[in-house]
Amino acid sequence: MDAIDDKILRVLQHEGRISNLNLAERVGLSPSACLRRVQELERSGVITGYRAVTDRARLGAGFAAYVGVGLSDHSKHSQAVFERAMARADEVRECHNITGTIEYLLRVECAGLAAYKTFHTEVLGTVPGVTSITSYVVMGSPKNERG
Repeated sequence: MDAIDDKILRVLQHEGRISNLNLAERVGLSPSACLRRVQELERSGVITGYRAVTDRARLGAGFAAYVGVGLSDHSKHSQAVFERAMARADEVRECHNITGTIEYLLRVECAGLAAYKTFHTEVLGTVPGVTSITSYVVMGSPKNERG
């Protein structure tokens, strides 16, 4: 990794569909050298994929909340059970194992408050070992660079 790779990554994070020719111009490389660098970043696992950024509200998932979840048991097994349940839940867009007073931080997106209540009760409320659920409803996102 060097300064040129950093430039390539910054551009691709904001414009993932940029052509190789335009990318090369933006970072000051020939198209062939730029393509080699991008391919190496992909091969080495620095770039793990490309995705479309969607307007969740237009897709019927305009309600978003961050949810802190505490578990009663801190074993590998309990964490695996919880993580499998979250992997199956379509409403869970992100699941992070964190440090602090709780074990997990989720980003949940669904159609509205009624759908969130169903998720809260029918999904989170049924996972063994969940002892605390704290919801933080997103009211706006003045900065959102999530891919």
